[in-house]
Amino acid sequence: MNRENLKPVTDQAELEDVCGRLSEGSFICVDTEFHRESTYWPELCLIQASCPGFEVIIDPLDEDLDIGPFLSLIAQESRPKVFHAARQDLEIFNRLIGHPPGPVFDTQIAAMALGIGDSISYDNLVQRLLKQQVDKSSQLTDWKRRPLTDKQLVYAMGDVTHLRDAYEIMIEQLDKQNRLEWVRSEMAELEDPALYDVSPENAWQRLKLRKPHKEYAAIFASVAAWREQKAQDMNKPRRRIIKDDAIQEIADQKPTDEQGFERMRSIPKGFIRSKYADGLMNAVKRALDDPDAYAPYIPKRKHNAETPAGAPEMLKVLLKAVSDEENVVPRLIANAADIEKLARGETSKDIAAMNGWRYDLFGKKAEALLSGKLALSFEGGQVRLFEL
Repeated sequence: MNRENLKPVTDQAELEDVCGRLSEGSFICVDTEFHRESTYWPELCLIQASCPGFEVIIDPLDEDLDIGPFLSLIAQESRPKVFHAARQDLEIFNRLIGHPPGPVFDTQIAAMALGIGDSISYDNLVQRLLKQQVDKSSQLTDWKRRPLTDKQLVYAMGDVTHLRDAYEIMIEQLDKQNRLEWVRSEMAELEDPALYDVSPENAWQRLKLRKPHKEYAAIFASVAAWREQKAQDMNKPRRRIIKDDAIQEIADQKPTDEQGFERMRSIPKGFIRSKYADGLMNAVKRALDDPDAYAPYIPKRKHNAETPAGAPEMLKVLLKAVSDEENVVPRLIANAADIEKLARGETSKDIAAMNGWRYDLFGKKAEALLSGKLALSFEGGQVRLFEL
């Protein structure tokens, strides 16, 4: 690591220069430090970036710095952008550039395809792949404070220098095992702008709709939309407006006046007389006046076939055996919902395990097991598969 690069970039001409250096690389590793404990929108406090032979820290909080050149660089689709546990970083850049900065490579997901770990932390990944220790003592830093110490900057820079080395090892291993396509298909979900949608009208989708009744659903969606808009306008966390439980209770109780709200356990005393009151009450009244306009489409619940006794357990054993043999994290192949659907005899293409490489690896065997064409046995401490 070049210690001269520890000084964050705050000069516009220097930023143009470092972006030129980064653009020469075949990939760019990116990490961010941000603050959002008391805000709705994450406040970007630091950007770390690296490419082969070069690394840099950029200070987006500097009043005289326009980070536009860096945003333009990562918006280009000509090279992969490498992250670890990319979701929150991508959320930030999605808002800044209007779309996720693809193509994306997430080393946490790639680790699953290589059997290294499920939701593995960055420091554990570095230990496993690079045999190095990450100093986590600056992990809880207040990244808004200036100036930052050398220790903090070393920690921040390590997030992209180790990442660069890990990426090159992982790409080589994935290519050798013919698993690059596995990872690319997973990254496509991270690159979908719908994943970062914060439209108030869709806010209800983040919550659990507990009842199929139209009035309940209409109030539920209307109040969720009101809260989302209010949180965005005030730049405060959703929970600081009202909590999730309050939305559920309001949809259940359908209060239309101050007394109705005051009787609710999830609404703080005096809340309905606050500056939020009119907007919240109006959200409920609008939904009750025209439920059809506010209630989201709720598909009829399907009557699921009875799950044969022992089928899920057998499929889990099969999944563990396949994942062990192939050295891949089981959840990457099939999740609990997939197992339950397969156990009931569903073969829909909506089940991830019945598509592409997952089907070749596990889906075919699952079908054979459930149809009596494949058997499981336990020999010498190992699960064995036998075709019948």
